[in-house]
Amino acid sequence: MNNIMEKQTKKPLVALFGRTNVGKSTLFNCLTERRQALVSDIPGTTRDSNLGKVEWDGFSFEVVDTAGILDSLFLEKKSKGLLSDIDEKTQRQAKSYLEKADLLVFIVDNKTGLLPEDKELAKIIKKMPALKNKIILVANKADSFKQRNETAEFNKLGLGEPLVISAASGGGTGDLLEEIIKRLKKAKLVSRNLKASEETTEDQPIRICILGKPNVGKSSFLNSVLGYERVIVSEIAHTTREPQNTEIEFQGRKIQIVDTAGISRQGHKAERLEKYGIEKTLTILKKSDIAFLMIDVSEGITHQDAKLVQEIFDRGNSLVIVANKWDKIEKRDPKKWKEDIYSKFPFAAWAPIEFISSLSGSGKQNQSKNGAFAPEELSKKINHLLSMAIEIDACRKITLSESQLSKFLSRIVKTHRPAKGKGLKHPHIYELKQTQTEPPKFGIRIGSRDNLHFSYVRFIENRLREKYNFLATPVHLNVEKNPKRHGVREGAAKS
Repeated sequence: MNNIMEKQTKKPLVALFGRTNVGKSTLFNCLTERRQALVSDIPGTTRDSNLGKVEWDGFSFEVVDTAGILDSLFLEKKSKGLLSDIDEKTQRQAKSYLEKADLLVFIVDNKTGLLPEDKELAKIIKKMPALKNKIILVANKADSFKQRNETAEFNKLGLGEPLVISAASGGGTGDLLEEIIKRLKKAKLVSRNLKASEETTEDQPIRICILGKPNVGKSSFLNSVLGYERVIVSEIAHTTREPQNTEIEFQGRKIQIVDTAGISRQGHKAERLEKYGIEKTLTILKKSDIAFLMIDVSEGITHQDAKLVQEIFDRGNSLVIVANKWDKIEKRDPKKWKEDIYSKFPFAAWAPIEFISSLSGSGKQNQSKNGAFAPEELSKKINHLLSMAIEIDACRKITLSESQLSKFLSRIVKTHRPAKGKGLKHPHIYELKQTQTEPPKFGIRIGSRDNLHFSYVRFIENRLREKYNFLATPVHLNVEKNPKRHGVREGAAKS
């Protein structure tokens, strides 16, 4: 895809792998010092592989938490009829990371001991010299001193003496990191970081959160942006359980895109893993700058979509509404559809709406005659959305001076006198000031006995948008009373 590439950090990649439920995600969270990977005692919790960065003793590398290997068939031959479609894709993705990783951390469970699945996996690995020479064997869940001395049976795997750790408590992980750095240095894959090269605020990526109800096409959209299957796509709702971070470069800017778990109206009744995924989605939204809300335009707008808009607005995210599955609409009239969408989202009339057919990027729908976007059309649409994200990022950082806002307020008051909320007289606005950026917030100061009608607050908001172009970004205005008693600020507006 033109102008888009996945961020090449040139950092070595370390893959965590093993059978299901050995503690890979717990170790991933421990090494990255983040609670990114979903952790539970349910086998097969991890579907999409998680990527994170690790810093240790002045060195850095990337680590990937792969899905638990369900059986050895995925390494040798197709498991037709033995795995579900999702599991098949999960295993294929895990295999891809194992093949391109610079180092592999093979994790076994010290509590359950050596199992046939561990032996079978080790047997296959040893038949593949390219993988065998990259292995570090780790015995996890050694949570007590006694357990740390009960690892001799893992020597039978023929992969060397296991490093003993407890990912849950962090015990032994320092030794593991030392061994990883030692191996990477020996292969000349890492060098010590220089403090001078640390990122400044301007270098921080623009953070985009893709969210929406289950099955609206969030993962397909991310895969279309990247041009390959970064996340697993299936017609089964809640296929994505964990936020999936991917960093790209576009027009010289770093952009971090996060595909999140679908948020359903029945979230409080959902199974345990779905509930965890929804909670993480809302946490990621809070940490993001821009929300790409994906809706299935072929199914129409629902109450749940409106609730998501409210969640986005409450957290101060900029908002772009991405109306997916446009190819399924027979009468495609963008103007009419925009009017319909805005009527369902009356408080988000400032949010741009873009119509797309994201599945086209996978080659499954390439004919424009039936309304689906051809690959080049989808590429242009995605480039447009990413360009918009860069513009939105700049708009979120707009800072207006006191003199700018004073002149602005004087002009709009002359155009339209402040409307009263209660009482007989028109309120007096003493001051309009900016109190915050990202997102922009403003304070309106009125008389202690005055009341300003909410419609006039909306009027000020709309004029601010027209004048200063706060593209796709909520503008919050707070009305304050009790003005300064000693005179009026120079340039203040008089009603």
